[in-house]
Amino acid sequence: MRFYPLEKLINLHNAYARQFKIDSHQMLLLQRGGELFLIEGRCPHREQVLDGGCVEGDALVCPLHGYRFSIRSGQLLHASEEPCRSLRVYPVQYEGTEVGVLLED
Repeated sequence: MRFYPLEKLINLHNAYARQFKIDSHQMLLLQRGGELFLIEGRCPHREQVLDGGCVEGDALVCPLHGYRFSIRSGQLLHASEEPCRSLRVYPVQYEGTEVGVLLED
């Protein structure tokens, strides 16, 4: 496993959202209510990038078709068309003054 830094802790704030791509992993880092969440950054329904989606409570809403996913578990909460799989959730890792993710080499 290798640590991939994503952001410096000093840059994080409530309502923070930023898309990252590492190899084949498209990820979205969010901060809400003082908590960090790192989830898959594309909707599995039609591969829409999710950084333009809004967060309502604990749900991320896909900007294309309104699919709703839990930012905590990645679970699909609502599908406006055919159901799709849940979003992958990545564990947030801290190293020094940075937040990142551990991925296999």
